[in-house]
Amino acid sequence: MIKRKDIRDIAIIAHVDHGKTTLVDTMFQQSGMFRENQHKTERAMDSNDLERERGITILSKNTSVIYKDIRINIVDTPGHADFGGEVERVLSMVSGAIVLVDAAEGPMPQTRFVLSKAMALSLPLIIVVNKADKPDADCANAVDETLMLLMELGADDEQLDSPVIYASGRDGISGLTPETMGNSLEPLFKAIAEHIPCPVGYKDAPFRMQVSTIDHSSYVGRISIGRVDRGTIKIGDNVVICNTEDGKISQLPTKITSIMMFEGLTRIPIENASIGDIIAISGIENINIGDTICNPESIEPMPVLKVSEPTVAMTFSVNNGPLAGKEGDLVTSRQIAARLEREAKADVALRIEPTDSTDSFRVCGRGELHLSILVETMRREGYEFMVSKPDIIIRIDDEGKKEPIEHLVVDSPEEHSGTIMSKLNMRKANMLDMQVKDGRVRLEFHIASRALFGFRDELLTNTRGEAIMSSVFDHYGPWMGDIQRTRPGVLVATEQGKSTAYALNTAQKRGQLFIGAGEQIYEGMIIGLCPKPEDVNVNVCREKKLTNMRASGKDDSIILSNPRFMSLEEKLLFIEDDELLEVTPKSLRLRKRILNKAARLSAESKTKNG
Repeated sequence: MIKRKDIRDIAIIAHVDHGKTTLVDTMFQQSGMFRENQHKTERAMDSNDLERERGITILSKNTSVIYKDIRINIVDTPGHADFGGEVERVLSMVSGAIVLVDAAEGPMPQTRFVLSKAMALSLPLIIVVNKADKPDADCANAVDETLMLLMELGADDEQLDSPVIYASGRDGISGLTPETMGNSLEPLFKAIAEHIPCPVGYKDAPFRMQVSTIDHSSYVGRISIGRVDRGTIKIGDNVVICNTEDGKISQLPTKITSIMMFEGLTRIPIENASIGDIIAISGIENINIGDTICNPESIEPMPVLKVSEPTVAMTFSVNNGPLAGKEGDLVTSRQIAARLEREAKADVALRIEPTDSTDSFRVCGRGELHLSILVETMRREGYEFMVSKPDIIIRIDDEGKKEPIEHLVVDSPEEHSGTIMSKLNMRKANMLDMQVKDGRVRLEFHIASRALFGFRDELLTNTRGEAIMSSVFDHYGPWMGDIQRTRPGVLVATEQGKSTAYALNTAQKRGQLFIGAGEQIYEGMIIGLCPKPEDVNVNVCREKKLTNMRASGKDDSIILSNPRFMSLEEKLLFIEDDELLEVTPKSLRLRKRILNKAARLSAESKTKNG
């Protein structure tokens, strides 16, 4: 048995927006991974376009930095609860974790979630209080709350004695106290070297590695990423793939064509790898996350990667609207099904289920953001399809019907606390805690996942944009009964054609418009919000009849209000059970399931009459 004293494998885990990716950027710079004249991109680890646009990490990333003679392999994990599947599977690759906590906010719901996963694997921890130089920082309180959270989660003595480092990832400084922060991250690097254990194993044992991530290259095909559990591998070696559930070989021995190691933002080719190395292997097709790559002479699968079950589902279906196929290249059920299956192989938290229709697929994920990222990714790739309203996944056991319950934290100015509690009471939330500090209040609740659909917009409206909310799946609890949604009716188009300013001028008197003049409209398309509880049918394609007495020039006096813009997530949470969202590379159209007005009214009448 050997100790790889030249390697440390760590993950950085935290709540969203607490500064993980920024800290890794600074670690790059101070370890010399960037040349002096090299352009330095902010949040370099967020290489995905969606990650840069939204300012969040969606996919876990592998990299490494050099500290003295030690290679520190770093896994930057997502901070949002919907991407917890990424966190759960990559923690199997590391020997320790940096728990990043905002000095002002302290541990938040996602901190609890990712910390519980790290503790389940008995990983040694380093607590980093980030943004310690902020004016509103309360470092002592952040540390106390983190230690209390560790105790709640059943931490052992070693984890409770975890070293605490105070830092500013943005400025690249750290120290053992907030007052003694120097001008570098040296205290953090030193803590990693001294506190995170080095990999230990048998170098001469038969090779074994579990696949934690799958990547793809147009040149070499599928790329398997994981940490070497034992033995050594080199280019040209034969390996077999075995499934962790049944231990059977899934294909004949395959030759390794290349091995790469992560260094900074790039992958560098290497000839061989040993215990503790996090590597990317190519040459193996038809391999999935969780599979074990073994020496053909010693087939021993590693334990299955356990990932929490999905809690939210949506139906993806072929677009059958009047404008179908005009804006997307990939529109058939075969193309959509193949893309969803490919995504499920790369995302262990995603599940695809068949439906009664060959043109529809039930897609199950961790939350509406998890699924909306998939929707946005597919539309950017040229896919065109429809999606339904997100719905929760119900379980039924001996105790009856159960639904997912979330731990919700709302941080708001104190004067809005009464309104927030009233609104959440209407959604059947149970308050767990209330803390008031410096004019702000932090409220904690248990609330049904479905009750949160659409609540963020309502919260921002009621608090004038000053409230912050975050939530994470907590447990499955008893069914909470009917929870009323307060969305009013909508304006529904009755004709197909192009919207006109003349018709929209009349329609805007009946509600708030989602469209402007000159847009393609079809019957059954939702074009606005109505203040009344029922839907209102409107013709927005009507043109002004011209006569000798009525000239077209009088249209110059028409002034249309700016249409309301909604993001993809907002539209997904806006629609009801009888509505769909049409997704194309160019458009996001709200529509009714039944487009024809007469057929829709007939269906509504039958529903009311039972």
